[in-house]
Amino acid sequence: MEVLWDLGEGSVRAVMDELNARAETPRAYTTYMTMLGRLHNKGLLTRRREEKTDIYRPVHTREAYADLRAQVEVAAVIDAFGDVALGHFARQVAGLDPERRAALQKLARGDDSV
Repeated sequence: MEVLWDLGEGSVRAVMDELNARAETPRAYTTYMTMLGRLHNKGLLTRRREEKTDIYRPVHTREAYADLRAQVEVAAVIDAFGDVALGHFARQVAGLDPERRAALQKLARGDDSV
């Protein structure tokens, strides 16, 4: 995802070249093809064909994806631990400086103009 966010969009080959350049052990083209196909099937990437090449593009921005992941993770923690988790969240918020706490309260009300 990071490579595609940086590139905007890219082919399997472009993603592979970027990631293999950083990797200690390069991975095969088919590994990247499988990975991008799975991300597409999960709805995280769009795919279009240009001649014989599939071009992938992220569905969400980095920020939107981080927001979606945070929603899922927080919900999972609350489902698993209930009021204990909420108590920990409340203590964490209470310990923040007043400006940060006020900004978070605005976000909690749905006011994104923080």
